[in-house]
Amino acid sequence: MRNVLAHANKTQRRMVGATNATVFAQDSAEDEVLSFRNFPRAHWLQIHSTHPLQRLNAEIKRGTNVVGIFPNDAAVTRLVGAMLLEQNDGLSLNRRYTQPEGLQTLSGTALTRMPAVER
Repeated sequence: MRNVLAHANKTQRRMVGATNATVFAQDSAEDEVLSFRNFPRAHWLQIHSTHPLQRLNAEIKRGTNVVGIFPNDAAVTRLVGAMLLEQNDGLSLNRRYTQPEGLQTLSGTALTRMPAVER
């Protein structure tokens, strides 16, 4: 909703917001839109939030703006790939967005630890 309203003129935001809200009232889309509710309530915020994705995109934008002009597509791929690896390592080791122990209750299987992720 925020992304849609960010691209609408101030005079159109009310109409765009109302039209966009009807998407969530559709009978045929309800299962897809509300599928996060099939998980335990403790996981809802992490599942339906786009904050981690927005933060990652902002980091990529910041990093590529510093470079400015790239000599070729491979250079962009290398830089963004390195940034993605760095973000993954940071999330895996320091600031876990979802705890593996909490996700274990959903699958019913034993928790598997990877050596690179252990502290």
